[in-house]
Amino acid sequence: MKKKKKVPLRTCIVCHKALSKKEMIRVVRTPEGVVELDPTGKKNGRGAYICGRVEGFERARKTKAFERALKVQLAAADYDRLREQFEQIAPRYAGFQCGEETGNES
Repeated sequence: MKKKKKVPLRTCIVCHKALSKKEMIRVVRTPEGVVELDPTGKKNGRGAYICGRVEGFERARKTKAFERALKVQLAAADYDRLREQFEQIAPRYAGFQCGEETGNES
């Protein structure tokens, strides 16, 4: 009998729901200090995961979740650049369920 392969889980920095790596978008702070999206999940640097919902991205911006998770300060221009990148790849993740279905804003 073949062993079942373990699926790596990651936690969303916004909704704190654990999903597989393939269901999440990775945001990475490179060794040079640049914050960018990592659709491959293989770039070098400190990473954080977020669900593919635009609402989740906006909540991460509002609560400074990226800054805490990546241990970096982000300017408004950085968020705008990330938002553009996010909107380009987010449709690939639209079918995955995020833990944000209820309006539980803290």
